[in-house]
Amino acid sequence: MVDSLQYTPQITLEFPIGEKDFFMAGESASRVKKTLQQLGLKQDIIRRVAIIIYEAAMNVAIHASHGLLTVHIDPESISIQTDDKGVGIPDIELAMREGYSTAPYEAQEMGFGAGMGLPNMKQCSDELSLDTKVGKGTTLKAKVYFISKEHPG
Repeated sequence: MVDSLQYTPQITLEFPIGEKDFFMAGESASRVKKTLQQLGLKQDIIRRVAIIIYEAAMNVAIHASHGLLTVHIDPESISIQTDDKGVGIPDIELAMREGYSTAPYEAQEMGFGAGMGLPNMKQCSDELSLDTKVGKGTTLKAKVYFISKEHPG
């Protein structure tokens, strides 16, 4: 297994996500996981990245009319970003609490929207930031470094 992609070109993957497009949330995580496995990355990094991607994509599918998930792999890290057009997050601090959810009843009935998405992403990321405007949408950025102080692997 490699700690770094020193000899690997940079890779960018993009996944458009529509409203209630739960399939693409799972598919994007699965495709990126397969790519990272082919690159020979450590299993812990692959697991963390897959969780972030799945949770971020699910948030777009549940809370937005549409959005774009972008995954960028470079020699030192993996950057995950979602940009969506949606309701935005009125209270980020509250949204970061485990179990807090604004997911509609329909999503919760399907087993989604348990209020663990943002807390899971924070736990798995080396860096996490949110830029949100109520009624406009949200940009989420997460980063996982191949050599991490917080997540020794």
